[in-house]
Amino acid sequence: MEFDAVILSGGRSSRLGGVAKSGLMHDGATLLERALLAARAAAATAVVGPDPGVLPEGVRSCREEPPYAGPAAAIAAGLSALAQDRGREPHRRVPAPYTLVLACDMPRAGAAVRVLLEAAAEGPPVDGLVAVSADGRRQPLVGLYGTAALQRRIAEAAQRGTLENASVFSLLARLEVREVSVPKGSTDDVDTWDDASALGVTRPPGGSGSDGHDRGRQSGSRPGTPQLNSTLEANGENPG
Repeated sequence: MEFDAVILSGGRSSRLGGVAKSGLMHDGATLLERALLAARAAAATAVVGPDPGVLPEGVRSCREEPPYAGPAAAIAAGLSALAQDRGREPHRRVPAPYTLVLACDMPRAGAAVRVLLEAAAEGPPVDGLVAVSADGRRQPLVGLYGTAALQRRIAEAAQRGTLENASVFSLLARLEVREVSVPKGSTDDVDTWDDASALGVTRPPGGSGSDGHDRGRQSGSRPGTPQLNSTLEANGENPG
């Protein structure tokens, strides 16, 4: 099934002392690299967030406006960037029928994406498919959505002036999506250093500063204190 991908790699990472989640390591790759691997079958991909550094050929980098305006604004920015790229490609004027929305802070999300794609191949997913964890939590930032339906919801939110700082749940509330159970742990995300430790996620070699807990103290936040990561955590659920 043809699909495009929008990968959310931004956010303030407040509870990680400002350390970018996208650059954290898991099993020899950064979390952003693992997200790109999970989305490797996409016809076109946009990474939304701060400068990600070198990306694979053909992967577009963009930023939500204003920066740190939340996941709904980030999804809108990714779709807009992909549309601009299509405008420069005469052979590909029409978007893929579906768009994978994936946050980069879930190191094992590849397994969830595979299950979503298999489920979509079994029958039309109406407005989309969304991953549901083994404990029954819906994770909208691992979702395969109808591109046209997603564009409509973004246009409606923008017209009402409610796109900035909107949660993913509020953006997608009116979509008719099918819930898909995904493998245990495949949607576990990194919000704190305790999460990182539990998932085997580490700082990159030669990372700047001292350990994450020291950085948290320097930034005025205490490790474990709930704070909002405005791009990756503002999805209507409790952080973590």
